[in-house]
Amino acid sequence: MSNINIFLFVLFLLPLLASCEEKNVYIVQFRGHNGEKTLHEIEDTHHSYLLSVKNNEEEAKASRLYSYQYSINGFAAVLTPDEASKLSELEEVVSVYKSEPGLYTLQTTRSWEFVGLNEGGEGLKEGEEGGRGRHNYKMGEGLLSKAKYGQEVIVGVLDSGIWPESESFNDEGMGPVPKSWKGICQTGVAFDSSHCNGKIIGARYYLKGYEHALGGRLNDTLDYRSPRDMDGHGTHTASTVAGRRVANVSVFGLARGTASGGAPLARLAIYKACWAIPQEEMVVGNTCLTEDMLAGIDDAIRDGVDVMSISIVSSRPLAFAEDAIANGALHAAKKNIVVACAAGNSGPAPATLSNYYPWIITAGASSLDRDILGPLMLGNGLKIMGATTPYGLEKKHPLVYAPDVVFPGVAKNESAQCLPGSLDPKKVKGKVVLCMRGLGMRVGKGREVKRAGGAGYILGNTAASGDELPFDFHVLPGTAVSSNDANKIIQYIKSTKNPTTIINHGKTVFNSRPAPSMASFTSRGPNPIDPNLLKPDITAPGLNILAAWSEGDSVTKLSFDKRFVKYNFDSGTSMATPHVAAVAALLKAVHPKWSSAAIRSAIMTTAGLRNNKGKPITDQLGKIATPFMFGSGHFRPTKAVDPGLVYDASHEDYLLYLCSIGTDKPEPKFKCPQNPPSPVNLNYPSLAIPKLNGTVIVKRIVTNIGGDGKSVYFFSSKPPMGISVKATPSVLFFNHVGQKKSLTIKVKARGGMARKYLKNEYGFGWYSWNDGLHNVRSPMAIALA
Repeated sequence: MSNINIFLFVLFLLPLLASCEEKNVYIVQFRGHNGEKTLHEIEDTHHSYLLSVKNNEEEAKASRLYSYQYSINGFAAVLTPDEASKLSELEEVVSVYKSEPGLYTLQTTRSWEFVGLNEGGEGLKEGEEGGRGRHNYKMGEGLLSKAKYGQEVIVGVLDSGIWPESESFNDEGMGPVPKSWKGICQTGVAFDSSHCNGKIIGARYYLKGYEHALGGRLNDTLDYRSPRDMDGHGTHTASTVAGRRVANVSVFGLARGTASGGAPLARLAIYKACWAIPQEEMVVGNTCLTEDMLAGIDDAIRDGVDVMSISIVSSRPLAFAEDAIANGALHAAKKNIVVACAAGNSGPAPATLSNYYPWIITAGASSLDRDILGPLMLGNGLKIMGATTPYGLEKKHPLVYAPDVVFPGVAKNESAQCLPGSLDPKKVKGKVVLCMRGLGMRVGKGREVKRAGGAGYILGNTAASGDELPFDFHVLPGTAVSSNDANKIIQYIKSTKNPTTIINHGKTVFNSRPAPSMASFTSRGPNPIDPNLLKPDITAPGLNILAAWSEGDSVTKLSFDKRFVKYNFDSGTSMATPHVAAVAALLKAVHPKWSSAAIRSAIMTTAGLRNNKGKPITDQLGKIATPFMFGSGHFRPTKAVDPGLVYDASHEDYLLYLCSIGTDKPEPKFKCPQNPPSPVNLNYPSLAIPKLNGTVIVKRIVTNIGGDGKSVYFFSSKPPMGISVKATPSVLFFNHVGQKKSLTIKVKARGGMARKYLKNEYGFGWYSWNDGLHNVRSPMAIALA
C-alpha cells in the first residue's frame, strides 16, 4: 500500500527551517482577472507586488517560485511573515497562506476484465435491484470501440513521474497528437525530447517548492531532476489509466496475462510534483508540496487535458482556501476537465477521507477476484492459506512469535511489530518469525527478519485489517494471513515447545470469492469538511493491482533489494483513482459534450452493490459495507456509458455550495448571496443528512440523456429503518434528450421508530429512478439531530 510517513520528512526539515525560520513559501491569491492577460503580463504584475514588500529587484525576482494563471490567480513566493502580512492587507488579495512541507502525500492485468471492460469477455455478475435484473456485461469491447479506446482523450497524471521505456507507453499506431494539445516535453536528467511520443505527449516537473523545503538543490541520487520516475508510483498509476495492451506480463511468474490500462489509446500528459523524502527508503513514500502541485494543475489546464488523475491526499482536513487540489480542481472543472482523486489510505477509522469537495470524483479501494495464495503448514497439521511469495520454504523450520525474540527494552506495544533493530539475531537465526501489522512498512518488517537471520516471515493481520490479504514480494520467503489465522498461529506457538512451519510458494488464483470487498485501508466517511455531502463517491479496484513499474526502483522499494522489475503489484486508493479516471476518459470520448458533473453522475448512479456471489459488498471483516466506504458502489464502466438520467451541476452551483458551507470568497469575482441555498440542495447524485430533525425537503434536477429521449421513470426507495423517503413528483415523463425535470425528495423521521434504529449512528439506504431499462440509483446516509 502506498503509505507515506510524513512525520519523518517534517523532522528532517526542522533543522533546515530553524536556520531560515522567518522565510517560508506562501501562496498569494488575488481577485479574478478576465483571462486575457498573457503569462508574461501576469508574471510582471506579480513581480510588482513582490517588489512592494522586498528590498530590491533582485530579491523580488528570486523570491517568486511560480505564477499561476489557470488554477488560481496568484503566485507562490518565499516571504517573511511580515511580508506575507503586508500582502494580505491589500484589498485585491483574497488570501495568503503558508505552504506546509509534508502536508500532501502519494497514497493491472486483471482489474479491467473483472469489471467487464475486456475483449468480449464477461465481467462481474450480480443480481441487481430494478433495471434489467441479472447482467452478464458482455459489452466491454463495445464501450472501448465506441470510445476508440480513448484515442482522442488526454489524461493528465499528477504524480511522481513516468518510466517512458515501459512497453505500456509505446506509441505504435497511435496516430497524430490531438489538435487540442498545447503542452511541452520538458527535458531533464535522463529524460529528453525522444522520451515523449504519441502516447506520452507531454511531460513536466515541478520542484521549486520541494527544493526550498530541502534547503538546496536536489541530489540526483535521490530522485531524477526530470519527469522520469524513480519511485514507481507514477508509472503504476499512468499505466493503469492509459497503458497499452502488453501480452504475457507477469512478475516472477505470477498473474500472467495481458496488462492494459482502462483507456489503452488515451494520451498521457505527465506532471511530476511528488519527490523522494531525504534520508528515507523509497518505500516510506513521496512528498508533494502545495505550490508544486498547484503549478502542475495550472499547466495541465493550460495544456488542454481532458481528465486528471490525482492519487494524492492531505494529512489533515483542509478548508477550501488552503486546499491546493480543491482549488486547482475547481478551476479544472470550470474548463470541463474531469478530476479523479484518491479518498486516502487512513481507514478503517471514520471521517478520515481526503478530497471531499463535490467537483472531484473521490475513489475508495476494493479487491479483485484474483489472489496470490499459498499454504502455510503448521507442525500440528493445520493448513492456512495466505498471500504468499512465489518462493517458499519447503522444509520445516522453527516458528517464533516476534515478542518472544526481541531485544530487551523493546516497548511492549511495539514488540510484535518487527520494527528496525528490534529482533535479536541469537533468537531469530534460521527461524520463521510471525510479525503483526500496525506500525512500520510491511516489506520493512520482512527486512528486519532477514537482518536478524530469519529464514521466513509471516505477516499477521490485526483485527482491524480482518481478512484482507495484501501481497508483497518480501526479501525472504513470506506470507500474509488474516487476523483469525494469525491468532491461530499464536495459539499454536504457545501450545508447544517446538513449533514448526513450512511456507509453500504462492500461486495465482482467479475467480476468488467474494469480490469485490472493501479494503481495510480505504478512508471512510462521513465527510470531515461537510457532512451534508456524501463521500467517497465510488469504489474501484485498489488491492494488489498489477501495472507498469519504474526500473529505477526495486520491487520492494528497499535500497538493498536488487530485484528490478518492469511490472509490479501495488495497493491503495492511489490505484483505484486511475481506474476511475480511465472510465471518465472513455465516457469523454463517447460523450464529448457531457459536463464533468454528468460524467461523475453517470459513474455513480450506475454503480453496483453486490459481489460475484450475488450478495451485498462486504468490508474486510465480512460485514456489509456502507456508502461511507464505497459511496455509490463498485464502478461498472459498461453501464456508465448509458445512465439514462444524470444529476448535472454548473460552476456557479459549486460556488454557491462553497458559500453555503461558510467560504466567504469562493472565487475572487463571485459574491455570496446573503442567504445561500442549503448544502444538501447541491444537485449531487447522493444524499447525506447528518442531523435530521423532523422533516427535510431536498431539491434535485435530473437531465434525460438516454435512448431516443422518450421515457417514463418511476421513483422507489429503500431508506434506513425509521425513515420515510418520498419524491414529488414520483413519476417523471420525458419527451426528448436534454430535457430537465425538477423534483423534491421529502425525508422524514418516524418518531420513536427512528430513535430506536438510528440512535447515535448513521443509517444507510438508496433511492432510484427506473424506466425498465435504466436504474438511476443514489445512496443516502442519514443521522438524527
